[in-house]
Amino acid sequence: MTDDTMPFLDALLKRGGGDFMKDLAEEVLQRLMAYDIEGRIGAARYERNDERTTQRNGYRERAFDTRLGTLDLKIPKLRKGSYFPGFLEPRRTTEQALVAVIQEAWIQGVSTRKVDDLVQAMGLSGISKSQVSELCKGIDARVGSFLDRPIEGEWTYLWLDATYLKVREDGRIVSIAALIAPGVNTDGRREILGLGLGPSEAAVFWLGFLRGLEKRGLKGVKLVISDAHEGLKAAVAQVFKASWQRCRVHFMRNALAYVPKAQHQMVAAAIRTVFMQETQAAASKTWRQVADKLRPRIPKLAALMDDAEADVIAFMAFSKTHWPKLHSTNPIERLNKEVKRRADVVGIFPNEASIRRLVGAVLLEQNDEWQLQHRYMTLETMTTRGEDQTVAITHIAA
Repeated sequence: MTDDTMPFLDALLKRGGGDFMKDLAEEVLQRLMAYDIEGRIGAARYERNDERTTQRNGYRERAFDTRLGTLDLKIPKLRKGSYFPGFLEPRRTTEQALVAVIQEAWIQGVSTRKVDDLVQAMGLSGISKSQVSELCKGIDARVGSFLDRPIEGEWTYLWLDATYLKVREDGRIVSIAALIAPGVNTDGRREILGLGLGPSEAAVFWLGFLRGLEKRGLKGVKLVISDAHEGLKAAVAQVFKASWQRCRVHFMRNALAYVPKAQHQMVAAAIRTVFMQETQAAASKTWRQVADKLRPRIPKLAALMDDAEADVIAFMAFSKTHWPKLHSTNPIERLNKEVKRRADVVGIFPNEASIRRLVGAVLLEQNDEWQLQHRYMTLETMTTRGEDQTVAITHIAA
């Protein structure tokens, strides 16, 4: 026992630094990996015997986020096969999906030198078709159970947004729309409710996707937030008895397209006065005033505002504390960026199943992180509508 403990303490003291607990955690995890890899290889470092199955092949660095801070770990690599420590497995799903996509592309003959180098850098040289198949089955089972799970309870808010990814289809490279649908339930909890893949954002695609969510149990939706799309708007009206909120950020971009560049700042400031109002009724009145002032000089913009009024200020009918999160699709922009970041590693997907595998894994991990966080919206405000809350605040102040 003494022989094991003293070298350990000596190694810890040599690390230096001022965060003892963080250094201790790093050293313990490194030693756990060393013992684990020794058992897998069948030999200690520098040991020669006939039972050895492979050899060590250096390390790859990996950051591990913990309550003690970010730990800088060195994961051992093997000359044959791959190794990943069990304590990192819960955060491993996306990486497995990414590896599976690259392997699948490689096997199907669509890889490039860059992909081949990446596979070897991951320590996956010598991978077989059967190993790829088994890996994909495991990931697909987890992702499938997450994306197809029953949706329980009532969901007050639903965001819808799509991002486009490239995939090979019949020898051609085409774009596929990946639609992501996060929602907030009556408890103020946020979850990712579904993922849809389709050739375009046609009305039929939207309707099928929303019908699928409804079939899985989605109900109680009062507000849907998305970009302006006639097919989506029609599908929402057909499936849910809910208001539709047109993304305010996208609307502003569309509005300024009618405005000379020199007047962008002035017009944008005028439209923003609408969103500074305390109630939906006051915002509606201000909206019309701004539209009437712009009508003589920019009639097309005024006409756009006439058509979009109800959709752009729909969020003001709900709790005022929720307004910053309801007026646009911004709450899922970060999620879309993460999907694109992971997808860019692949570039062109070999098939649609590989898109579902990788994007679904990203969504699964993000959903798990959301469950560890505080409520997205407080329980008290989920039962209060916008104008009712304003009256209540005024009464309390009086």
